Amino acid sequence: MTQTLGYAAKHSFSELRPMTIERAAPAANEVSIAILFCGVCHSDVHQAKNEWKNTLYPCMPGHEIIGRVTAVGASVTRHAVGDTVGVGCMVDSCHACPSCTEGLEQYCSSKEGFLGTYNSYQRAPSAAQHTYGGYSEAIVVREDFVLKIPAGLDLAAAAPLLCAGVTTYSPMKHWNIGAQSHVGIVGLGGLGHIAVKLARALGARVTVVTTSPDKRQAALALGATHVIVSTDAADMTANEATIDFLLSTIPQPHDPNPYLALLKRDGLYAINGCIAPLEAPLDLSKMIIDRKGVVSSLIGGIAETQEVLDFCAQHGIVCTVKVIPIDEVNDAFKAIDEGEPDFRYVIDMASLRTGEPSR
Repeated sequence: MTQTLGYAAKHSFSELRPMTIERAAPAANEVSIAILFCGVCHSDVHQAKNEWKNTLYPCMPGHEIIGRVTAVGASVTRHAVGDTVGVGCMVDSCHACPSCTEGLEQYCSSKEGFLGTYNSYQRAPSAAQHTYGGYSEAIVVREDFVLKIPAGLDLAAAAPLLCAGVTTYSPMKHWNIGAQSHVGIVGLGGLGHIAVKLARALGARVTVVTTSPDKRQAALALGATHVIVSTDAADMTANEATIDFLLSTIPQPHDPNPYLALLKRDGLYAINGCIAPLEAPLDLSKMIIDRKGVVSSLIGGIAETQEVLDFCAQHGIVCTVKVIPIDEVNDAFKAIDEGEPDFRYVIDMASLRTGEPSR
């Protein structure tokens, strides 16, 4: 066991503070990774505050991890010491259910489901313990849940691709978004901003739907060709029946019904950011006449996460980020909670080891 420093919350009402945990030496099929950067996801905020009523304390968040391999187990073949690698939202699954065998580990149908990078009970024989995430110096992960980071990607800006990137890429790939598609991205925050970039790279025409008129220029700069202000009734009415696929990145419970009118016949409203009951029941009168649908999507599998990393390297895509030292993480949590910024906070983990960021 190795003593490893990280930041964790001990209660729903407490801030994240330094905490030392133990990381085991890598087993035969595992690699040990020194963490360089870790993105701050809105789900980290939800989880640390127990907003989903399932938090295991102490809670050490972080599932957008970029690091370098420092040790490998005896049977590891995919990674070597010195490799630059990533770890996303999962670190294991059952490997046997239909979803896992199809490369959709995020939908693992075993009793335990997939093993989250943090806030999941460990598999036996360590079932009494739970996982700790990337707000730490190092992590140990089985090799088949470790991603290869393509050369050329800025490491800090690539970190959020491991969650925000694949979370928005997965539904667009599943529902065949391409050059024929008019995609609406609802919300321009940590998920929404990268969704715009990915949709454009897939060839789609992109409209951003936002409550914030002051995000118009940012949306256009990211590649959107049009912006709809959802709090403007006239703007919403003028754009009815114009969009094929709405990807909702709204992280909080909300009423989806006003957005359904924006969809063409057979259009889909894909919920991608909210893991909670909606604020209002679906109004079928806005759906059934034009065969519209409401669907959902959860993160992405391991192969798909590697696919989006390679896709982003090919197209020169990274997230828009603000790099912070770890002692500013509570300020970042507050800013995210008060209003999703149109970028992603990323922690420079050198600040954990030295007290100063490396960049």
